[in-house]
Amino acid sequence: MNLEVLHVAQCPNLTAMLQRLGQATDLPVTTREISTAPDAAAFGMAGSPTLLIDGADPFTTNHAVGALACRLYRDENGQPVPVPSLAQLRDAIATAADTPTAGPGDVLSAWRARAMPQDPVHRAVHQLVLRDFATTGQPPTAADLAATIAGSGRTSDEVLAALHDLDAIRLGADGRIEVAYPFSAHPTRHRVHLATGTDTDTDTDVYAMCAIDALGIAPMLNTDTHIDSTDQTTGQPVRITTTAGKAHWEPAGAVVFLAATTGGGPSADNCCDYLNFFTDPATANAWTTAHPHVPGQVLNQEQAETLATQLFGALLR
Repeated sequence: MNLEVLHVAQCPNLTAMLQRLGQATDLPVTTREISTAPDAAAFGMAGSPTLLIDGADPFTTNHAVGALACRLYRDENGQPVPVPSLAQLRDAIATAADTPTAGPGDVLSAWRARAMPQDPVHRAVHQLVLRDFATTGQPPTAADLAATIAGSGRTSDEVLAALHDLDAIRLGADGRIEVAYPFSAHPTRHRVHLATGTDTDTDTDVYAMCAIDALGIAPMLNTDTHIDSTDQTTGQPVRITTTAGKAHWEPAGAVVFLAATTGGGPSADNCCDYLNFFTDPATANAWTTAHPHVPGQVLNQEQAETLATQLFGALLR
């Protein structure tokens, strides 16, 4: 079990939280200082101090994730307190110990669910970005978003920054869109050909961030796709052709290795590099044996397709 306390600098309640955790458990506790609102949102801090157990906040309330202010909890009598009581901490740790550890698929699903924009303007811009990727293979510029955000009282840069903080997209140092899951603005090992119409000259080639993202493009756009990727171990090609919703895998025994860490941060940094196609389970297991620091599981074709549809199928609806 991983216990981590997120806090701001010189948090007046950090010491009390750590002392009480020391009474509640013999497990080691790490701390992470958070200095910006985007980092607070990315790591899941809902005020300082925030306890994460295996990456999850056991005291989730209506606190806004991303808050840098001091956090108040409620004790057993409903009274505001700066840190949970000893009994509450023991209960939270015991509950986590009795709860089956979330698998990589669960972690990834929760990640993408948290990244779903709820604000109507943010959602409209997010969908516009996805549609531009699907049409041109590249994202729109900030100027291209002007009509969508007109009348909202916000600038393109403000909306894009909010989507970046959600991890719906990732911005580069120059402020341009580099990622809008499932798409990447830069070449990756997962190239996806989109059959956007009857004229093949108008078809589009795009790049996906990972294997699951590549598989999610067909259900997201309701279009036929052809994925070209490679086996991480052998370098052999892996191709998946989806026609009318049915996928054909080559070679027939190809699988996907799925990994996702629970430590927080953008999924582009924590899992995308590890979600890859392999020609068969043997080559996938060979890769995992050579990389014991990357926990995960091998998905068969049906499992991979189901997860991809779950993550991306309704994104443009």
